[in-house]
Amino acid sequence: MPLLTTFPHCPSLSYPPNTLLSSRTRFRCPSFGAKMTASDKNGAAILWFKHDLRIDDHPGLVAASKSRVLLPLYVFDHRILSRFSDEMQQLVLIAVEDLRKSLKDLGSDLMIRFGSAENVILDLVKEVKATNIYAEEEVEYDLRLMMDVVKKTLETVYSQEGSARLEFWQTPFFDTRSLKNLPESHGDLQKLQFSITSPLPPPALRSVKMECDWGPVPTFDDLKKFMNKNGCKPQNSWTSIKETSAESILQIELLKPGERNRKDLSFRHTRRKRIDKSAFVTQKGNIVGGGTNTVLNALAAYLRYLEGTARDDWQEVHERLRNAETRDGASFITLFGPALCLGIISRRRVHYEAMIYEKERNAGFLSPFGYSAATVAAAIDAVCSMEWYWVMALKNLISYDEPYSIRIWRWKGFLIQYTVLGHEGPAILLVHGFGAFLEHYRDNIYGIAEGGNRVWALTILGFGKSEKPNILYTELMWAELLRDFIVEVVGEPVHLVGNSIGGYIVAIVARFWHALAKSVVLINSAGNIIPGYSSVPFTKERKTSGASWLGARLFLFFLRSRLKDIVKNCYPTKPERVDDWLLDKMLRASYDPGVPVVLESIFSFNISIPLNYLLEGFKETVLIIQGMKDPISDSKSKVAMLKEHCAGVIIRELDAGHCPHDELPQEVNSIICEWVASVHSKLPAESLP
Repeated sequence: MPLLTTFPHCPSLSYPPNTLLSSRTRFRCPSFGAKMTASDKNGAAILWFKHDLRIDDHPGLVAASKSRVLLPLYVFDHRILSRFSDEMQQLVLIAVEDLRKSLKDLGSDLMIRFGSAENVILDLVKEVKATNIYAEEEVEYDLRLMMDVVKKTLETVYSQEGSARLEFWQTPFFDTRSLKNLPESHGDLQKLQFSITSPLPPPALRSVKMECDWGPVPTFDDLKKFMNKNGCKPQNSWTSIKETSAESILQIELLKPGERNRKDLSFRHTRRKRIDKSAFVTQKGNIVGGGTNTVLNALAAYLRYLEGTARDDWQEVHERLRNAETRDGASFITLFGPALCLGIISRRRVHYEAMIYEKERNAGFLSPFGYSAATVAAAIDAVCSMEWYWVMALKNLISYDEPYSIRIWRWKGFLIQYTVLGHEGPAILLVHGFGAFLEHYRDNIYGIAEGGNRVWALTILGFGKSEKPNILYTELMWAELLRDFIVEVVGEPVHLVGNSIGGYIVAIVARFWHALAKSVVLINSAGNIIPGYSSVPFTKERKTSGASWLGARLFLFFLRSRLKDIVKNCYPTKPERVDDWLLDKMLRASYDPGVPVVLESIFSFNISIPLNYLLEGFKETVLIIQGMKDPISDSKSKVAMLKEHCAGVIIRELDAGHCPHDELPQEVNSIICEWVASVHSKLPAESLP
């Protein structure tokens, strides 16, 4: 019986009847309705698995199954695997092994190869005379580059059947025919009442009759040897940088030697008892993994948390749920996020299973007042949010009208937008303030790049069009994001530039990971100067409360209703800079899923670490750009404190408010370019790129 339901947390969406596609139908689900013709019966096809390690709800597999010959393929390509932690790489190995077993159950197999995907696929295309290569659409910049290389490589192959074609597929949530039909605002999307498409069952596959070397699934040790051989490791001095958290660095500095030893003992890993049918398959055992059926079983346990259970494997899921619930609903993305990122289970399948269970709990009905279980709400909200940001990322990649191109970087499974401009010169990283986005540097990115620099700007997690997951947002988490961005994307030390809370975050990066920063530029930075501090205050506990939940939503209502006045107040010298473009960008972002969660962080921020502590050791490499008409802080007092307690800092006072870089862009661009050139000229030759 088909589901035809609506639900409150993803308003006005519904499931249409589930229909099976015949072998003669044209396949209409890869690109929001773009037709992908099923493979010619006389041709061979290669199905390239990447982050879609399943046979359930796999549109690419359904399309490729109509081919005369189907060759499923997984390539251990260092460009894909280097993006993952050791724990994620363990999940990949287990999922690939399960995928092979599932394909064998369907009468097929999975070919395992090592090397560059374009070379592996080129050889196989020639060997089996394939005319179609099916691969899932990607939004990450590095992966899209790799896909372009594969596509160009295939264009060099010609046969009697024609050139091989790279066919992209997707697993669309929304029943719409084109990305162009999707609005930029999530609020507007909710009004359109798009239905949610149903997950697809695995298709029947023709038995494999090819005599070939399918290749073994490697051990973890073999995989690490392959990765090291292919030069996937960053600089040796940087490897440990990513492994050290901001919190651990701060705690080590705060604790006395004897206390450090006791702290280390408390964090030692204890061997846990292995539970039969456990979904926690990695060495750390903190995230759900395994094959699709294992993950689905863990999902069933998660959804049914309120029911209790006598099953050991379900009790284990419930225990991990409680440990991961750092805030209401945060446990789902913590436990299941990695499996979703690897495509062991689809977002659409999670949504479908959660809705089925919700209807079971309510005698076939759905309440208009919300879900009956917090776990159901957590699962549905998470996958709906993930889908929105993935779709918006793809839409912006193909239809972005700014003077600089937008790229996507995935950090811990979350999509982060960034841009880069300039081909030579010093590397500069621009970091925005609270509630802003990389486009807040709209007149700085190009201007600073024109000054002979390479400029990166990103929208940090929780803002703009970057993802806004249900997690705890802290200044230390954002600092670690910047650290990883510098290591993984920029690849060299940078001149750090930050406005408002962005300034405070870059100061943390500079203090804790000194090797990543060539200089620090703070533009009306958050944070205080504490004369003669004897200790650095730090609170590990960041729990949310009912008061913060309510406060965030009231604050959001206030921001939306008074946005123009609030922003203009920060631009006292040139209020005309607060134009419709800027306000529309801010208002659009305020309707994104997850915004209230981000705003709750306001009530748990810890900006009590003194700026003079964070800037220690950066004598003569710190520039303060201070708008003296800042309505948020007392600029005169702050400048006086900086001069007195931060030796060697350079201060430039401007006739501007809280955002001098956007209020007086030409003046700020000139100051930053001169500063970077001056610092760069004093650096030793061996430190220059």
